[in-house]
Amino acid sequence: MSDFDAEPGHYGYTFGGREAIGEVKPGTPITLRTLDCFGGKVRTVDDLPSRVCEFPYLNPVTGPLHVQGAQPGDTLAVHVVSLTPSAPVGISSTFPHFGALTSTGLTRTLQAPLDERVWLYDIDLDRQTVRYQARNSAYAVDLPLAPMLGTVGVAPAAGEVRQTIVPDVHGGNLDTPLLGPGATLYLGVNVPGALLALGDGHARQGDGEVCGVAVEVAMDVTIVVEVISGVPTGTPRLETDTQLVSLGAARPLEDAFRISQEDLVRHVAQLTGLDLLDAYQLVSQTTHARAGNVVDPQYVMSGAIDKRYLNGAVAYGGVHDRLRAV
Repeated sequence: MSDFDAEPGHYGYTFGGREAIGEVKPGTPITLRTLDCFGGKVRTVDDLPSRVCEFPYLNPVTGPLHVQGAQPGDTLAVHVVSLTPSAPVGISSTFPHFGALTSTGLTRTLQAPLDERVWLYDIDLDRQTVRYQARNSAYAVDLPLAPMLGTVGVAPAAGEVRQTIVPDVHGGNLDTPLLGPGATLYLGVNVPGALLALGDGHARQGDGEVCGVAVEVAMDVTIVVEVISGVPTGTPRLETDTQLVSLGAARPLEDAFRISQEDLVRHVAQLTGLDLLDAYQLVSQTTHARAGNVVDPQYVMSGAIDKRYLNGAVAYGGVHDRLRAV
């Protein structure tokens, strides 16, 4: 088993442009500690992120890891074995010019900016809950703990360096609640070794990450990877025990939607042998469309189909089931 802690030098703020911190072997469990998106600097409701954090040093990812045997043109399968919050409190916030329901640099209005405010969520691992507590009243409610990884990616192609907050074809800040324990993420490999990095653990997040910040928390992560040689993947895909999912990252949101649905249609056609329009019809009547985030430099949409409609067709040679059994 390989083990990587989130110590200085083991995390960064970009995909690409960094040397690997270690080498990992496909099929061998890998454990990592990740920091929360604030790098552990927000601890109380008085620690406003704009005061204690420094842009662009947000959203750290642990890695990158050189995956043995991964070469450009391959696909890297990243299976999430387990996710456990490593802190007793999760953190969320609002920002003056960040989020889906405020003006931003790209969507300018004359309205006053939102107040910056921090919420703390008590995490109870025994009860598997996170507690929402209103800041301006006694209102409180327990929400189910639903851990996920907000950011998983590989080095982009052509020597490009991308900030970790940007989702794109290399992965990055996908922010989909589907990326939890038991899920397998498929990413196209662009450089030798893939250079996999991950972080941005969420104790839970609603679709869209509407305010821009989930219940952010440091996370203990166990993953296992496999290299699918000679099989390219053009946009991130995801598989669960019950669904096949395509992810699209773009602005405007409708283009992210189109990317996810177009890739799903083509994937279904490839797996089932249906012609393109027959696959289009099947997906149209069965698809599940969910927003990953609608707040980042690019938005994310997912398109999913239940496997039960695929008449036993198996994606990527059954790698999800093999990794599930590790």
